[in-house]
Amino acid sequence: MSAAPFVPPPYPYERLDALGRLADSLPGGLVDCSVGTPCDPVPDFVAAAAAAALRDSAGYPPSAGTAAYREAAAAWIDRRLGATVSPANVGVCIGTKEFVGGLPQLLYRRDPSRDTVLFPAVAYPTYEMGATLAGIRSVAVPLDADWHLDLDAIDPTDAARALVLWINEPGNPSGCVADAARMAAVAEWGRTHGVVVASDECYVEFARDRHTILAAGSDGVLAVHSLSKRSNLAGMRAGFYAGDAELVRYLVEARKHWGFMAPTPVQAAAVAALADDEHVAVQRGRYEERRALMLEALAPLGLVHDGGPAAFYLWLRSAHGVDDGWEIAARLAHGGILVAPGDLYGPAGADHVRLALVQPTDRLEFAAARLADVVTDSDERRTHEMDPTAKRSPR
Repeated sequence: MSAAPFVPPPYPYERLDALGRLADSLPGGLVDCSVGTPCDPVPDFVAAAAAAALRDSAGYPPSAGTAAYREAAAAWIDRRLGATVSPANVGVCIGTKEFVGGLPQLLYRRDPSRDTVLFPAVAYPTYEMGATLAGIRSVAVPLDADWHLDLDAIDPTDAARALVLWINEPGNPSGCVADAARMAAVAEWGRTHGVVVASDECYVEFARDRHTILAAGSDGVLAVHSLSKRSNLAGMRAGFYAGDAELVRYLVEARKHWGFMAPTPVQAAAVAALADDEHVAVQRGRYEERRALMLEALAPLGLVHDGGPAAFYLWLRSAHGVDDGWEIAARLAHGGILVAPGDLYGPAGADHVRLALVQPTDRLEFAAARLADVVTDSDERRTHEMDPTAKRSPR
């Protein structure tokens, strides 16, 4: 019997369309914090580097990445993360989402004796979708109370079948941040079980304590990085992967046949961005300011962040433990803010919502003021229900 044809499921964020319309109907319109799409400007010097490179874009760019890009990536890893990797052991990707989605297929072609992708139980949906698109198994790994992988919970049978274990620290959606010892433990688990560890580290610049899987050695591991968040280059699709020498060589050669090539201007922009830390510090400051602003605004609604300290997302739940993520999202939509219910990242996140701190600060200040009105209206309704003679505040 032939296998059933693959029918793509609805894209997760399309499930938010109705709540988005509700939020957008309010005066001042929608404040969209559902998707982690940067809204801050591309640094001028990065845009200038891309524009200048247009003159040299007649030929095909190298699929592996230009020497300058690979060298810039290796230098950045050394400077910012304290790990040493040869530029030869770096490969360029067109943003990291296509790499995440395609990696299981290439690993399965490399070793068809294994057929399973392990990924965090609350995580970026593309880890699981990569397995689906490759036609292989996916198994969610339980998390501990601080949203880190619980390696002891991995079934030995699944470990024996695993091609890759994904780790995402700092984490999406929770903002958890692993220390060096935890990273080293994950790398050692992979080597012990013969499983590639793929470490998605694209939020590392938004943690005060920065760690990479490469600090535990490159054997059997890949670190995956993006410039979408650190440099606001989501529209340019600039990323890279680095690590195990043999594995990087295999992926570079295989990806050539897919025709994956980051455009020449994008590679030039990435070189410029990776060489500069000042604009990243400015961006990190923006997110930290927004984090404090929204934590204060959300507290009167009984919403608390119980994720980690990375300053890009808030991972929110009701302090009263009574709302599920969709109920919280609906309540915030009535205040004009769109957030992502936690079950988009796995059933274990169903009582949370993720709020991306990507909107400009003035829009978040506007949203916070509207939320204050929601709290006032809610309090007055409760007062009126208890005492029908109580007067409402003038509007």
